Amino acid sequence: MSGSNFVDYVKIFCRSGRGGAGSRHLRREKFVAKGGPDGGDGGRGGHVIVRGNRNTWTLLHLKYQRHIFAGNGASGGKQTSTGADGKDAYIEVPLGTVAKNAETGEVLFEITEHDEERILVRGGKGGLGNVHFKSATNQTPRYAQPGEAESELSVILELKVLADVGLVGFPNAGKSTLLSVVSAARPEIANYPFTTLVPNLGIVKYRGHRSFVMADIPGIIEGAHEGKGLGLRFLRHIERNSILLFMVPADSKDIRQEYKILLNELRQYNPELLDKKRLLAITKSDLIDDELQYEIEQELPDVPCVFISSVTQKGLSELKDMLWKELAGVTQ
Repeated sequence: MSGSNFVDYVKIFCRSGRGGAGSRHLRREKFVAKGGPDGGDGGRGGHVIVRGNRNTWTLLHLKYQRHIFAGNGASGGKQTSTGADGKDAYIEVPLGTVAKNAETGEVLFEITEHDEERILVRGGKGGLGNVHFKSATNQTPRYAQPGEAESELSVILELKVLADVGLVGFPNAGKSTLLSVVSAARPEIANYPFTTLVPNLGIVKYRGHRSFVMADIPGIIEGAHEGKGLGLRFLRHIERNSILLFMVPADSKDIRQEYKILLNELRQYNPELLDKKRLLAITKSDLIDDELQYEIEQELPDVPCVFISSVTQKGLSELKDMLWKELAGVTQ
């Protein structure tokens, strides 16, 4: 998932189809001179429908398709025949996509299941044909209903990455390196801040042919909840992770304080994030000896911790075990 191909925010203009007009046809046959009304109803206008697709990972396909129009319903015909419905317009989106009203900011719905369908804009109803208006006092109505007009809506689609484990940490905390070691993902890795500009997903294989999905979220900085750094652009991806794995380097000046800053950024963005299960991984532990590791352990926050090194693969098996137990809901 390269940076140029990952799109998690688009704004599109949608228009449903208008309903077809009802028919005003009067029955006229060779031996039925005044057969009365037989006009059929108009077809409904096409809906604009959002559909979940688990094989889609980005909103890239919508980046240059900013206008989505559904088809109009056909008019009713003679012999009470109903006009054809307008063609629905489908918008395929990845799981975890949220639809919002672009003008009010109201959340309309969220797509979380494969093939889940939600109507974004409803098509207009078809008009009734003149056969519906026949009565004892008006046996030959020469009028019918027009179809309902189309509806328009500007919509924002936001993708929130769905993953079992989300990696949370400052830039250069070793998140991308860990993901590259424990999965087949190949994120860009370099020794400077904000190497990761898009979320990267990797499937981590576990014993017994089991696996779970890990997401590398672009680095958080202090003030991210106010939009600093990459800020709000990627904090929303953390909302859809089952477990948050906080990552702090062993050479950090104050591991406890760094953890508190990360925790505070999540709290300021969305307090509900603190209800998620949390683990702490002390990365780059190959840089410290056993004596220093013991000293660090005495200062760690009250959260399950593990010392790891992606370079030497120290503690990675233990980390996988901890993550799997949390995912499986098994308490130690």
